[in-house]
Amino acid sequence: MTAPAQRALAPIVFAYAAFVLVGLSAGVGGVLLPAQIHDYGLDKATIGVTFFASSAGFMLAGATAGALIHRLGFRLALTLGAAAFLAAGLYTATRPAFAALVGAQVVVGYGTGVLESVLNAYLVALTGSTTLLNWLHAFFGVGALIGPLLATWMLGFTAWPSVWLVLALACVPLVAGFQLTMRSAADHRPDGAEPPGRGLVRQASRRPAVLLGAMFLAVYVGLELSVGNWGFSFLVAERGHGDLLAGYTVSGYWLGLTLGRFVLSPVTARLGWSPNRLMTACLAGVVLSAALLWLAPAAAVAALALLGFWLGPIFPTTMVVAPLLAPAHLGHTTIGLLNGVSIVGGALFPFLAGAIAERSGLWTLPPLAVALALTQLALWWRTTRHMHTPTDVQPAAV
Repeated sequence: MTAPAQRALAPIVFAYAAFVLVGLSAGVGGVLLPAQIHDYGLDKATIGVTFFASSAGFMLAGATAGALIHRLGFRLALTLGAAAFLAAGLYTATRPAFAALVGAQVVVGYGTGVLESVLNAYLVALTGSTTLLNWLHAFFGVGALIGPLLATWMLGFTAWPSVWLVLALACVPLVAGFQLTMRSAADHRPDGAEPPGRGLVRQASRRPAVLLGAMFLAVYVGLELSVGNWGFSFLVAERGHGDLLAGYTVSGYWLGLTLGRFVLSPVTARLGWSPNRLMTACLAGVVLSAALLWLAPAAAVAALALLGFWLGPIFPTTMVVAPLLAPAHLGHTTIGLLNGVSIVGGALFPFLAGAIAERSGLWTLPPLAVALALTQLALWWRTTRHMHTPTDVQPAAV
């Protein structure tokens, strides 16, 4: 590999490493909860405040990502996000008082959100962005799969703050890597970056396509996490699965999501499919898989794996077409907004799924999944009608 090719590849490698770390931090959360509840002497509702704190930081990052890229460039914006994650992780590792832990989670959410939004914006401007972004988010899945195993292993011989120490230390190479591989901010501002000025978020949020795209991703994340969070309980209570089989099945769902991101984009690129055509196929696959989960109880294992597989490419492919939802000067802000607002669906719909299940039973999960899948399809159809440029012009090149 030539030296220029190596220089071009290095930032992508660090981007993938950053998403593994983001996935790790998401994956360890559930495993650490019981230890944190016991350590602080709290109930489940109180410890849940940390999730809202992290979500608030994530949303703030989405709202400010475009301005950060404009003012600092990709290199310094990524360094800021990684440094925020590092600082909050190190502080969490000291086992602070609970109120301080909540504050630290705001900073963790902000750092994570900056990393995600800026890296999406960076890769979307590169050749073969559909595949690059699908692989980027696939590496999040790799981290999310490893995270619970890492946390479970470490809790066998140490306290929960040590897990956060490991995550913080893993962030150190990222800070250095972003500084070294992105040599100057000016060299890494692609054409179409936001011009100086205020009100970029307000301008972007007034675009119908941006609002529709944000709603679409909120529903997507809500569907993904509703099934991921309640799938185990559904399988045990409604399908009669044992804990072991139910656990493996839910792991298969997350594995399917990761494999979908690794596999579908390169395959459809070789077939000459556009991002829009890939998205349409995935949305149809999600509807059919959710219907299979509902109507064929004996096929629950396969249905969940297929549901994850077809869900996988939806988020990264939306990031690919996000710059088409608004004028070029609002591209980075649009990506940040879509990324930040998606977390709302991740909080709202799993809560609604739990509330409905509490009232009517867990059998309601598959029909809710079908309803959300159909809502996705309708929102995507409306979104494409407002795009500035047809998405069928260029195939999703590798």
